[in-house]
Order: sequence, then C-alpha cells, then structure tokens
Amino acid sequence: MLRTTPVKDQGGDDLCWIYAMLATIETEHLMQGDSVDLSAAFMARQLLAEQARQCYVHGPQYKLSLRGMSTMALRLLQCYGAMPFSSYRMPGDADLTGLAIQVRRSALHARAHLTGLEHLDRQIGKTLDEAIGYLPAWVFMLGCQYTPLEFAHSICAKDEYLPLTSFTHHPFGQSFVLEVPDNHHHDVFLNLPIDSLMRYVDHALRTGHPVCWEGDVTEPDCDFRRGIARLPHGHKPVTQQSRQRAFDHAQTTDDHCMAVVGIAHDKEGKQFYICKNSWGKNNPYGGFFFMEEDYMRAKTIALIIPTTALPNMQQMTEGM
Repeated sequence: MLRTTPVKDQGGDDLCWIYAMLATIETEHLMQGDSVDLSAAFMARQLLAEQARQCYVHGPQYKLSLRGMSTMALRLLQCYGAMPFSSYRMPGDADLTGLAIQVRRSALHARAHLTGLEHLDRQIGKTLDEAIGYLPAWVFMLGCQYTPLEFAHSICAKDEYLPLTSFTHHPFGQSFVLEVPDNHHHDVFLNLPIDSLMRYVDHALRTGHPVCWEGDVTEPDCDFRRGIARLPHGHKPVTQQSRQRAFDHAQTTDDHCMAVVGIAHDKEGKQFYICKNSWGKNNPYGGFFFMEEDYMRAKTIALIIPTTALPNMQQMTEGM
C-alpha cells in the first residue's frame, strides 16, 4: 500500500471528487518524499465563489451544485490555487449545501440590483468568511512563502495528470467529452480499451503512483460499513460490451470518487484495489475500501493517473 495522509470525512456534502483528487496528489507527493496535506475547504470555497459569479451572469436558470468530477478539482487548483489542510479546515458544523443556497440567493439579488461583480465578490467573500473561515493570504511551507496559486503550481503542474475512460460509443485512442451529468465543464477523457486501462492502473500502483477513481458505488455488494465492493456471486465475466450496456442503461453511473492507493489479494488469490475513501474512519479498515478487480472493471466511469506512471501517448494509442 502507498503512503497516504489521514482519512478525512466529507460529511453530507457532495465533495468526494475534491477529496479524492487531493488525496491522489497527496499520495503522489508522499511517495516522492514530500509532505503534502491539502485543504478541501479551500477548494469548496473557490467553487462556491466561482458559481456565484456564474449565477450573477446567467441568472435564475443557473443552478449551483457541489457535485463534480476530479478533473474539475484539477481545474480549480490551476485557476485559484491550493492551501494546506492545517491552514484552512472545514468547520465541523459547516453546511455547504445550505451555504450554496444562500450564495445563489445573494448572487440573484445582486443581479437584480445590478451591483456588479466586484461588489458581489466582496459580499460572497464575507459570507464565506463567516461560514467557513477567513482565508489566509499566504501559504508557508518548509521555510518558503507562497501565494495559494504559487503553492498549487508547486505541487501540481498543468498536465501532470491524464483523465482516462473506456467506452465503445467513441473511438479508442481518441479523447472525448464524457457524457455524465457531473461533467459540468465538458472535460475530455482519453478513451482506451478496458484491458489497457486496468493494466495502467496496476502499473501505476506497482510503481508507486496513486490513481483517482470515479465510478458507481450503488451495487448491493458495495458496502462501506463492511469496507468492500464486489459484484454479486456468480456474475458474468465483465467485458467491454457489458460495460457499455450498463452505461447505456444508466446501471453504471458516476456517483463517487476515491483515491486508489494499493493492491491486495484475498486467500483465494483474487485481486482487490485499496481505496482511500472520504466518509470518515468508521468501518473495519479505518475508512479504506477494498474494491474487487471485477468491480473496478465493470463500474469504473473514469480514472485520473499521473502522467509519470504512463507510457507516452503514441504507445497508449498504437493499434487502436
């Protein structure tokens, strides 16, 4: 198992995509000997502030949402920066869902009175200060002083992670906008056969790199309380075609994200992936999750893998 920061708890908010992507970045740095523990609260704050501006511009038809994909977390990081967990933490009583409603109401009020975006930014900033906490101006790390944006760029370069997926309704070897509801910014994913995708996951983990996983956790035998995700006993072999059928019929959806940080085997030799979840530590494995190989093959919507763990693009797309 790769090194990780402590398991966190996203509470009742739909921010697994932020927690999972930050956990992936943290483990990538820990495996390189760096000490990085990142703030999901900072990312959530930037998301709400950004959406307030969008609501002001687009009006009542724009709906604020805490849902997203891990590619959105990478975009937020590149646009607004990052902060250490120790510098900016989510209060235990924070209700981000309620806060999103309040932010939307403020944005629509500002739009109705044409107060302007600068006034809105100040108003929303005050609201977020009171609800989440005042934002530090600087990041101090290992004797150095950074702005949040400088700090983010020091821990994650723009093209450091590659989004991947595996479906047959687009050609393999090409990138396409993944058609799931949480892909709000129309992010593109490189399409690969599922066998190739699984090989890259194994290679990444065995060479010391984490993987950010997005997929479906609604199957009956996916149980956080037991800490295990597996397909029903006696299930049919998972094929490229069966994956596509499940996606087409909304039986496989994008409803959760986790960081994959290791490989394990049971007594029968079946392979499992060790996932770092963000639902607290209240399960037999302290918040970690064991996902059977076939479950990952069947229920993966997308993966985000460090580019240093992958062959070059030409090798990845040859023969497709």
